Amino acid sequence: MGERIGVYPGTFDPITLGHMDIIRRGAKLVDRLIVGVTTNASKSPMFSDDERIEMVKREVATIGGAIDVVGFDSLLMDFAEKQKASIIVRGLRAVADFEYEYQMAGMNQQLNDRIETVFLMADVSLQPIASRLVKEIAIYGGDIAKFVTPAIKSEVVARVEKIGKRGS
Repeated sequence: MGERIGVYPGTFDPITLGHMDIIRRGAKLVDRLIVGVTTNASKSPMFSDDERIEMVKREVATIGGAIDVVGFDSLLMDFAEKQKASIIVRGLRAVADFEYEYQMAGMNQQLNDRIETVFLMADVSLQPIASRLVKEIAIYGGDIAKFVTPAIKSEVVARVEKIGKRGS
């Protein structure tokens, strides 16, 4: 049997402590974990694709192990196939996440039944964290230190100040 490769996809806008938890734990399940940073214009990204890729690379460097960060703008299953992955890693925070992820896993299985989806429950202390909410809190001047690393906090606060939305 060859190297077991997993893909953990997301927009990571910005990468949160919840994402880091899933990456850390997901990396233990495979020989190599590829964090796929994808484009999703419908989520109104705060950071460009390149900025997000660099943020994720910097943050996962602290974890160690065989973790690669790769940007992609295609169907997840096409990306996973290209990476020779056999597993998709997805994090679940709540029941609402499960319904969406369950549907996506079913569709992905129809596209490529050689790649399994593995769900990891978020750590209880990290379950409420969502990138969308982190951005919203920052835009309204709230403290996001409990949800992201200090470096990410600085970048988010700087971006909010640059776009002039802080506390509006």
